[in-house]
Amino acid sequence: MFYTVTLSPSIDYVVHLKSFTKGITNRTISEEYYIGGKGINISCVLKELGIESTAFGFIAGLTGDTIEEGMQHKGIQTQFIRLPEGNSRINVKIKAAEESEINGQGPDISEEAFSALLAKMDIIADGDTLVLGGAIPNTLAGDAYVRILQRIKGKQVRIVVDASRKLLTDCLKFKPFLIKPNKRELAEIFMKQMTCEQDIIECAKELKKMGAKNVIVSLGVDGALLLSEDGNIRTIRNIPGKVRSTVGAGDAMMAGFLAGYDNSGGNYDEALLTAAACGNATAFSSGLADAEGIRLVAQKMRNRE
Repeated sequence: MFYTVTLSPSIDYVVHLKSFTKGITNRTISEEYYIGGKGINISCVLKELGIESTAFGFIAGLTGDTIEEGMQHKGIQTQFIRLPEGNSRINVKIKAAEESEINGQGPDISEEAFSALLAKMDIIADGDTLVLGGAIPNTLAGDAYVRILQRIKGKQVRIVVDASRKLLTDCLKFKPFLIKPNKRELAEIFMKQMTCEQDIIECAKELKKMGAKNVIVSLGVDGALLLSEDGNIRTIRNIPGKVRSTVGAGDAMMAGFLAGYDNSGGNYDEALLTAAACGNATAFSSGLADAEGIRLVAQKMRNRE
């Protein structure tokens, strides 16, 4: 079984405007709502790829009800902890000449609630996959991911981490199967500019030395680079297309890699291609890509080869 963790799920309110001007009333030309958060996004894309998962996290208030109902509508199992006060956050994504985001704060998470989440996670067993995604809410201690991984220590669980800076590096001692930094996050971790592909490869190798088994680096418009467990470097280019939104594209890549790897019996080329197809298809969509969109993009990538 696949399990994903999103400590602060959200409703993403995406608004489209011809232009955005500060200090006046701006009117939208269209808008959409999505349930979001890294782990939730990964669960949703896994579902499109035919892989079942269970989503862990915290929800609160009316927005929390909407998140849980949205997951149930998609046929995704949840093991949410319901908080007694507050509301799950709303993130506003502004699409105009430039993309801007306003991310909500979310409800307070007590130590008692976090302990309840850890207890729920005892269902994770040998052979399962656990995906940790996103930032830790500021009402939780910064070692929340470490405590989760310590809880399952001793079990043969495949660990996946999509986080940044110290939150990521603190998890490397648990030997995660997969991590996915981007160029900016590499620069932040190693305090150096990524001026060429060799810089990226050297940083990926350092992360591998620190414990990561597979490192996939999102290169934005340039595609992705994979340093796999066998020590080989693989790259893939994006296909041309109209980018509608980059929100969730990195999460889709993570889901695609896992699905591609498992469905191919551990073939890294197939895992990287599926990851890139999911990321591209999501960028070409207003929300997360669906199965048909992923299939079409993957076919174009294969034909290019």
